[in-house]
Amino acid sequence: MPSSALIETTVHGDIHQIRMTRPPVNALDPTLCAALTAALHAAIAADARGIVLAGGAKVFSAGLDVPYLLGLGENQTALAQAWEAFFEAARTLATCPVPVVAAMAGHAPAGGCVLALCCDYRIFAEGPFRIGLNETQVGLVAPEGIQALLARVVGPHRAERLLVAGHMPEAPQALAIGLVDELAAAEEVEQRARAWLGELLQLPREPMLETRAIARRDVVDALAPERIGLSGFITAWSRPDTQAGLKAMLARIGK
Repeated sequence: MPSSALIETTVHGDIHQIRMTRPPVNALDPTLCAALTAALHAAIAADARGIVLAGGAKVFSAGLDVPYLLGLGENQTALAQAWEAFFEAARTLATCPVPVVAAMAGHAPAGGCVLALCCDYRIFAEGPFRIGLNETQVGLVAPEGIQALLARVVGPHRAERLLVAGHMPEAPQALAIGLVDELAAAEEVEQRARAWLGELLQLPREPMLETRAIARRDVVDALAPERIGLSGFITAWSRPDTQAGLKAMLARIGK
């Protein structure tokens, strides 16, 4: 299959692997989000029976491209378009008609975690890597639908504790609470993802897919526009404490 500068697609029999390749940390700007959405549609059009979503070494995806978003200033139309591109990519994962495994060889904060939560199965790298929704730490509020995705896998009370603190557990705790399904050496996460899909694809196809569709209705529902509340989210983006939190985060990481 063709690849782009931001997406690398490789085919392993019935399994298509889509890798985000935007250096240095796969920050999710509108161009990458659109490329990911297009790659997912292309894989389905090419009769993929399973998909692996991969990112970079050490960082699966660092989430939304905050410097890009801050650079848009008060242009709420452009901000809305950028966020909608991200949610469109998330919805494309959530509604994908075949199983998708997130193969994460490194950190997956914020938007990177959201993409993983939209997948069927999450394999995370062993080691000092973190995954989670740290929005409150940078002055943001995770939309209700995104909070529901987290609660779906770790339970409501655990999700509350993680969300309110903006805590991102390291790999062993993430596995213990169900935020990820499996740990593997960083260099083996993609192989394990393909192996898991290979086992699933041995099942009778239509019953498996129909059962999956029923089981994942709440994933699709969580990303409904009314549960994201994009207009309110964009309005809150301009709040002084939110802007201060985002700029402080950039200062900490040297941006």
